[in-house]
Amino acid sequence: MWGDLRRVLVRRPLPEDAAAWEAYGWRAAPDVAAAQAEHEAFCALLEDAGAEVVVSEHDRGNPDAIYTYDPTLVGPDGAVLLRPGKEGRRREPEATAVMLEGAGVPIAARVERPATVEGGDTVWLDEQTLLVGIGYRTNPEAIDALTGAFPGVEVIAFDLPHWNGASEVMHLMSFISPLDRDLALVYTRIAPTRLMWLLAERGIAVVEVPDGEFETQGTNVLALGPRRALALEGNDETRRRMERAGVDVATYRGDEISRKGDGGPTCLTRPLLRG
Repeated sequence: MWGDLRRVLVRRPLPEDAAAWEAYGWRAAPDVAAAQAEHEAFCALLEDAGAEVVVSEHDRGNPDAIYTYDPTLVGPDGAVLLRPGKEGRRREPEATAVMLEGAGVPIAARVERPATVEGGDTVWLDEQTLLVGIGYRTNPEAIDALTGAFPGVEVIAFDLPHWNGASEVMHLMSFISPLDRDLALVYTRIAPTRLMWLLAERGIAVVEVPDGEFETQGTNVLALGPRRALALEGNDETRRRMERAGVDVATYRGDEISRKGDGGPTCLTRPLLRG
């Protein structure tokens, strides 16, 4: 998750998505024109970083569909279609599959019931280690499902905090984002103790997110490459801390596409290839 981003799937905001903002738990109705302008600028930053951007318009009428990280997980053999814990997102994996296959990405496996898994609860710590958060969106059955989908990979589970309950998303990636092989951005106050132990054991240093920038998605940062990151603008202290750790940080405006739907730059992208 920290290698050079070479190819990435995004889904543009669509006019028909906006009407469903309340049903999907968004904080406010998105301004469609402003959301599309923000998304275009976001994609331009990805291209400037060297990534091929594959643009989709799948699952029309679903505002959450712009958060392409959640319905799939990509490994060496192709994409695994997940089964989101949020019922309104259950159509997304199969809808995304059409786009992925068209882009030459094979479907390697599918997560079936009773397991639920959302991409935001998965973190590739390295090529052979997959971290998984167990909470309201990803259930315990996910561990066996992911172990079967990724043979030879060590799948390590962590219980997530209740936080504000089932109605508000709390993913594993709400409090950790890899920045390099030996560096991660972490909101340590709610990180599981076993996760902090694991990072220390693996020699992974931590950049801490300050309390005041956790709920403004300070932790949600997309690695464009080793020590190169894309972050939501406004989390200035988090940005300064990353820069002091040697990270080159670019920022984007996400008032419509990120703040209203609680989805940062990681959520907005499904990396298909890293180098």
